[in-house]
Amino acid sequence: MNSFLEDYLQFIKTERNAALSTVESYRKDIWQFLRFLDHKEHTDISFFNYLILRQYLAMLKDQKYARSTIARKLSATKSFLKYLKRNEILKDNTWELVSSPKRGRKLPKFLFQDEVLELLDSPPKGTLLGCRDKAILEVLYGTGIRVSELTNLNISSVDFEQALIRIYGKGARERIVPVGSFALQAVAVYLKRSREQLEKRNKERDISEALFLNRFGGRLTARSVRRMLHNYSVKVGERLNVSPHMLRHSYASHLLNAGADLRALQELLGHAAISTTQIYTHITKENLKRTYQITHPRA
Repeated sequence: MNSFLEDYLQFIKTERNAALSTVESYRKDIWQFLRFLDHKEHTDISFFNYLILRQYLAMLKDQKYARSTIARKLSATKSFLKYLKRNEILKDNTWELVSSPKRGRKLPKFLFQDEVLELLDSPPKGTLLGCRDKAILEVLYGTGIRVSELTNLNISSVDFEQALIRIYGKGARERIVPVGSFALQAVAVYLKRSREQLEKRNKERDISEALFLNRFGGRLTARSVRRMLHNYSVKVGERLNVSPHMLRHSYASHLLNAGADLRALQELLGHAAISTTQIYTHITKENLKRTYQITHPRA
């Protein structure tokens, strides 16, 4: 079965332009499913049916996985099974009838504007990493891009003259988003004062086109950005506990509150479906509620 899994992963990588993070996520989820099959009496995949898949879901539920996690694992597994059926390795297709557990949709966490401003002002001024971190925070909030998209940015991705950033998102989809003057200024200062100094620390002398570098002169990782944000959120107040995606949610909710069109927001965020973007309409209601409670004398 391992050979089938590797063939499938190569398929989604080449044919569907799946991101490396997506491929690795599928690998882990499908590998867990294959390990489950190894413990079954009949492991011949050609006779796989819906009863076995339902048993697998029951096992995941017994192990206290969240509904959203089970739904994700089922989606990856069914995609793999569909690939096997299309290649005539599977005979049965009743597993297609197994439905995904309903997900309890939670409202994304976001920051209010005063909290964002406090966070943006938290990096130390006049230091190499503080200058870099200021630019990172401004770009994350100023464009709403994902942390993986941020770490993949190159110097050439930023068009200072047109005030635009070229981004490669999920599924290798390219989009161009506008970037504000504050973010552009922060990036310009970082390029002038910090990046060249950080690049000199690269002992391998591997000249990188990466926009944001780590303390050793290599391309910054998503994990490092998350850790940096956590440290600053503790600095400005434990209550924030900011993640990169929280800045993305804040970007979206603040645009909608200011009257942005939902379709335009979909394009800016790089969402494939408008239904994904519509969740932010609920966030704006929370913002309105907060405004009412603060300003109305009878709230």
